[in-house]
Amino acid sequence: MSPLESEIELLVMEEMITNEGASVYSLSFEKPVMLVFLRHFGCVFCKEALHDIALRRQAIEQGGIKIVFVHMANDETATEYFQGFNLQGATYVCDPAQQFYRAFGLQRGSFTQLYGLQTWIRGYKVKQELGYEIELAKRLGDSTQMPGVFVLQNGILMDKFVHRLASERPDYEQLVQCCVV
Repeated sequence: MSPLESEIELLVMEEMITNEGASVYSLSFEKPVMLVFLRHFGCVFCKEALHDIALRRQAIEQGGIKIVFVHMANDETATEYFQGFNLQGATYVCDPAQQFYRAFGLQRGSFTQLYGLQTWIRGYKVKQELGYEIELAKRLGDSTQMPGVFVLQNGILMDKFVHRLASERPDYEQLVQCCVV
C-alpha cells in the first residue's frame, strides 16, 4: 500500500462515525475492530452473516475484538434487523451513499457475482437450512453492493476478506486471529 493509500484510508476511518459517536479510527486504538460491510438487509447472505456473527459474537468480543457493522439502511431499519438477529446494542455505521464501501474497494457486483449458479445454489441451501427469504426494498440498501470484512488495529488494516461472490462465507473467528490483544 502506498503512503497516499494509507493516508486516504486513515481519513476515511476518521470520517466513519458509529451510532455510538466514535470514529472507527479511534475505536481501532482501543481494541481491534472487525469492520463488517453488509450487503442489503434483504439479502439471504446478509442474513446469514448476521446469524453467523450473532452465534460467534460472544467468543469474538471475549477475544478483545470490537465488531462494527457498516450498512446502507437508516438507523430504524438497522436496529430492527440487528435485534431480529439477537445483535442488540450492535455498533454500526450508516452508509446509504456507499462512500465507505467504495473507499474500502467494495464495488457493486457483476451479474455472475450476484446471480451466478454458485450463488443460486448457496442461496437455496441457506433458505433450506435457515429459512431466510430474499426481500427487495430500497430502504434495505443497494441489492447490487458487494460485502467485505476488514480487521483494523491501531489504525492499520491487519486482514480482510473481500467477497468475490455474494454467496461467499467468511470465517470471522479466523479473520481476527491476526490481532494481538
